[in-house]
Amino acid sequence: MAITIKEVEYIARLANLEFSPEEKERFTHQLSQIIDYMGQLQQLDTEGVEPTSHIIPVSNVFREDRVRPSLPREESIKNAPDKGEGFVKVPKFLET
Repeated sequence: MAITIKEVEYIARLANLEFSPEEKERFTHQLSQIIDYMGQLQQLDTEGVEPTSHIIPVSNVFREDRVRPSLPREESIKNAPDKGEGFVKVPKFLET
């Protein structure tokens, strides 16, 4: 299945990305290759194969949850480029 430039532009718009015409061409080719490869994988006989998320056993190692002192607020923000009233100031980000 071939991906079109129009589809790459649509995906870019959804992701709020801008691409040059050359990048659109490259991504069209690369995404088409990925979709073609997925088509090849779908043809494999997976009857009787257990679904897995990892090829080796994985287990979480949790440490005991303990309350410990943290950095003092002033020390934690001392390198912030803009700060005030004990907080890091950041620019407003509103999309209209």
